[in-house]
Amino acid sequence: MKIKQMSLLLLLVIFAAMIALISCTPEKAEMVQPVKIADNEYDPAKWGKAYPTHFELWKMTEEPTPAGKSKYKRGFDADRITYDKLSEFPYLALLFNGWGFGVEYNEPRGHAYMLKDQLEIDPSRVGAGGVCLTCKTPYAAKFEKEMGVNYYKDPWKDVHAMIPKEHQELGVACIDCHDNKDMSLKISRGFTLVKALEGMGVDPGKLTRQEMRSVACAQCHVTYNIKKDDNKKSVGIYFPWQGSTWENITVENIIKQIRNDASVREWKHKVTGYPMPFMRHPEFELFSLKSVHWNAGASCADCHMPYTKVGAKKVSDHRVTSPMKNDMKACMQCHTESKEWLKEQVTAIQDRTVSLMIRAGYATATTAKLIEKVHTAQAEGKMIDKELYEKARDYYLEAYFRSLYIGAENSVGFHNPTEALRVLGDAVAFATKSEALLRQALAKSGIDTPLVVNLELDKYLNERGKKKLMYDAKVVVEDPSGLQKKFF
Repeated sequence: MKIKQMSLLLLLVIFAAMIALISCTPEKAEMVQPVKIADNEYDPAKWGKAYPTHFELWKMTEEPTPAGKSKYKRGFDADRITYDKLSEFPYLALLFNGWGFGVEYNEPRGHAYMLKDQLEIDPSRVGAGGVCLTCKTPYAAKFEKEMGVNYYKDPWKDVHAMIPKEHQELGVACIDCHDNKDMSLKISRGFTLVKALEGMGVDPGKLTRQEMRSVACAQCHVTYNIKKDDNKKSVGIYFPWQGSTWENITVENIIKQIRNDASVREWKHKVTGYPMPFMRHPEFELFSLKSVHWNAGASCADCHMPYTKVGAKKVSDHRVTSPMKNDMKACMQCHTESKEWLKEQVTAIQDRTVSLMIRAGYATATTAKLIEKVHTAQAEGKMIDKELYEKARDYYLEAYFRSLYIGAENSVGFHNPTEALRVLGDAVAFATKSEALLRQALAKSGIDTPLVVNLELDKYLNERGKKKLMYDAKVVVEDPSGLQKKFF
């Protein structure tokens, strides 16, 4: 009897081991078809013959997002609505007055629309020339190598016309991130990112695979500056990381770099009259600055391209999107909480960021109008205390760039909540100091300044030309803090 029991027990152990082995068998990777991808092959469909599942997922970046997935980064929904950020944050129309962003500034859509959006947007947004195609077409590196400085300075439409007709609406493609021989990740834009990394003492060839899963995105999801010649023609582009180090690209060092480089003063602010540099979407800089997820070893791809099952295959999801638009599936790979709980945490962080961003924006806009008032007084022959004015101008610029930095960053603070709030808090502080000094300077000259400064936002919004004056019927405006009602 004991022998039978032992035999039965042994059989159960063997059966359990077999079940465990089956359950631990790795997911089937996508079968690679016997298709050779040619060198310098730009057509994603040709790559798709070898990797059809990845290709089909990549094509999904053109599909709209179901309504209600993300409160702030909505992209566009099934009705093909594009969200106007100048209507949502009216102070931007004042701060960007005189610049293409002050004419048309929309919420970005999926990767499939990178180049299509340039074709549809107000021409002032591509006035810098061919350089504006640097992150919008996979042909950018080829053109820069072949054309040299003319790639940057030639009119945008002329450089765009050089793209093969079948690819004149093609945004980021397989060749931008992958080596055609082994599908390993690569940096295709050496003239920007490689130079920036080497400037910080980072050898791109020694980056780990996990680091490359962020750096591949950092080819475009960074802030950059366009160098100008004496005729204001574009002659180059660079990432303002000089003085920074790996995992420590700070807003302070970026501001120092762009304020000290007269060649990147790309536009003139009409309200203050100041020639200005600019900042664009610094996602990598904010995320890599020792954020919680960066310190935990997460990469951009872990959150925005999580592994997903397609039939019996397990692949990296090439429908690059926000985790919120994918029902928090990426988050739930590491977190055990429900998707509802996780979404609430993200929204809470973003609500707080937007609240402080609005405070910083309106405080900076108020200071700009006071600077305008000072200049008007000077034009009328009144004396303004030079020391007070110059200090106020310095504080204004420090506030402006900090407000712009977080406003342009596409995670609404989530990539690094503590740093985002620190930067915005400093923006409020600098703007407040500037306002106080300007009021002193005006008072010393006998000029009365009202307690509440009229920002004349309706005027700046109306100056946008073909864009509508205020809230278009198709624009949904979120104001969780209630501050816009107070200031506008």
